[in-house]
Amino acid sequence: MAASLYPSIQVGTQLALFLTNKPGSIGAAADVIAHAGVNILALTTSDTVDHMVLRVVVDKPKTALLALESHGTLVIENEVILLEGANRLGSLSTIANLLAEAKINIDYAYCATPSNSKQGLLVLRPSDVPKALKALNSADLGRAGEKKFLAAAKARAALEQKAKGKALKATPAVRGRARE
Repeated sequence: MAASLYPSIQVGTQLALFLTNKPGSIGAAADVIAHAGVNILALTTSDTVDHMVLRVVVDKPKTALLALESHGTLVIENEVILLEGANRLGSLSTIANLLAEAKINIDYAYCATPSNSKQGLLVLRPSDVPKALKALNSADLGRAGEKKFLAAAKARAALEQKAKGKALKATPAVRGRARE
């Protein structure tokens, strides 16, 4: 079997911090994490008018959790899947379609990779972590498998375009009758 484009697929711990949505909240939380000797590997935020959720993957989740809670921060732990691997065109398409075929929803995902980097880190929160991990580990994620998933995605897109084209052709006839 060919080498995987995603050599590291593992379950990790993500901490969701509930913070006040005001200047300095992220900095204060980052200070607590840094002073505890913990490195942030990935993060994302979502916000509302009065609060935000800062999601972080760190190298020492238990240490960060204890430090944050001792400072009065509400923190929730979640399992996520960490995929370290190829920064290539179609990588997300491959992963998302593979999980969709296994009937697994992606609740959310985040990543960042410099354009010239060959590697990246994708953080996924699937609806079923063990099932997603099994699907990812049993799939052919080498170049041949990626080409298969990309070809399937192109075929789906072509079918959707064809169906959309038929719907657009039917629309003027309906409009024409409505004017009569």
